Amino acid sequence: MANAITGVNHATPAAVKDVQPQSAPQAAPANQKASQPQSAPKAPAPKDTVQISTAAQTALQESRETSTQTAREASRGDRQAARLLAKEAAAKKS
Repeated sequence: MANAITGVNHATPAAVKDVQPQSAPQAAPANQKASQPQSAPKAPAPKDTVQISTAAQTALQESRETSTQTAREASRGDRQAARLLAKEAAAKKS
């Protein structure tokens, strides 16, 4: 049976600030060139951080390897590299 939603609480992020309307820009003085942009205050861009899992880092590293590196790893007993070389060889035959 479905339950009705009786109320909703919205959380306000801590980074949100009240926005105040700005006054209209004033006309440039006659001695100022019109081609010069007026400098507006710049707020720093928000910074996001991302955590990449070990498996994703390994997959990325494997995707950037050259065929020479893969062959070297396969010769040292790396099963994943040996499977990749076999897969590439089969793809070339097709």
